[in-house]
Amino acid sequence: MAATAPFLARFQHPAQVVATGFGLAISVGTALLSLPIATTTGESAGWVTALFTAASAVCVTGLAVVDTEAHWSVFGEVVIAGLAHVGGLGIMTMATLFTLLVSGRLGLRATIAAQAEIKTLSMSDVRRLVLKLVVFSLVCEAIAATVLTGRFLIGYGESFGRALYLGGFHAVMAFNSAGFALWPDSLMRFVTDPWICLTIATAAIVGGLGFPVVFELARHWRRPRKWTVVTRVTVVVTVILLVAGTLVFLVTEWRNPKTLGALDDSGKLLAAFFTAVMPRSAGFNSLDISQMYPSSWLTTDLLMFIGGGSAGTAGGIKVTTFGMLAFIIWAELRGESRVNIGHRRLPEATQRQVITITVLGLMLVAFSTYILLAMTPHGLDQVLFEAVSAFGTVGLSTGITASLGPAGHVLLTVLMFIGRIGPLTLGSALALNRRARHYELPEERVIVG
Repeated sequence: MAATAPFLARFQHPAQVVATGFGLAISVGTALLSLPIATTTGESAGWVTALFTAASAVCVTGLAVVDTEAHWSVFGEVVIAGLAHVGGLGIMTMATLFTLLVSGRLGLRATIAAQAEIKTLSMSDVRRLVLKLVVFSLVCEAIAATVLTGRFLIGYGESFGRALYLGGFHAVMAFNSAGFALWPDSLMRFVTDPWICLTIATAAIVGGLGFPVVFELARHWRRPRKWTVVTRVTVVVTVILLVAGTLVFLVTEWRNPKTLGALDDSGKLLAAFFTAVMPRSAGFNSLDISQMYPSSWLTTDLLMFIGGGSAGTAGGIKVTTFGMLAFIIWAELRGESRVNIGHRRLPEATQRQVITITVLGLMLVAFSTYILLAMTPHGLDQVLFEAVSAFGTVGLSTGITASLGPAGHVLLTVLMFIGRIGPLTLGSALALNRRARHYELPEERVIVG
């Protein structure tokens, strides 16, 4: 134990574990994608392109500076899918363990070192939890892949091998909210195909809800009163955002001849729903994003910034953060001294964490948008969209990603990395950073607003 103490001391904080793990995965991915065998031309892709693509895959974003199918070979595509799977699974595993850690049901040492003294939950329990998560991920991906494979095989006349490859690749991307597609127009050619769109949307929703929420719903789906606050907020806010997003896109784009206007009523409904699901971090698009109205871009910005559920594959500040922020604002407007969610009181420490994560996210997006505006000739709407998409690890774009230049690509890479590990590590760091103050300073009222 004495020999391992210095090594373990370096990883006493979750942020170090997450940042190191994701950094190593991106480094390995960059090295693999830099190999000549990774491209269709047999030439090296260049370190910026390889780094950007690897970061986009590991951070399950889906932004791309090159056409995935045309530029990358089968080896490169397999590497991208593998990185997305590792990134998504790693996110869910880390987030789930941190959820238990913060809730007090998992000792810190049990999380960072198997050899350490066991506190509340044994390492066998941790192993079972991780194994359960892995099996859950693989089963979800297998179900989605089966449906997609059958559709490509029967509905589009693909050979079995090609259909299996397409189904497996896009199932991994959908569940892990990565957003890479093997067609230059993403999924626009399938805009009215419910088998493709609903399968991918369902996989993205399940992956984005978060492992703890999904399993709690599986256990108590008939008894909502037993749901925890996290599950209640996640489910309610998710449903509200999906319904509201669908309605907004229907109203805004109904007569746009370049998006919904060219479809029949059922096609419009399917496309609007799919478009409302994808900004939650999945990143596919069945409509031409570049042809949407600016008001639709703004709606998409908001959905991308909010993201999906905690301990899931989705990015953003998380629906739980957004939901609790709404309760905090409502309580303040009503002049209440406590923030209550259902029959539970929200701790003041959690309230500060919610506000901190939201404000820091806004500041990061604003700063990145300013830098991109200064570096590129594009307008505010497009640059803001790109920055929010990178921060929310979504992968949607108005079509300017490839034209941002090496400096812009590096900036987006950093933004994707921070956006991916930021909310997770910041949330756990704030929850674990508890200092006991043995005195109080005199209170002074200040003018606000």
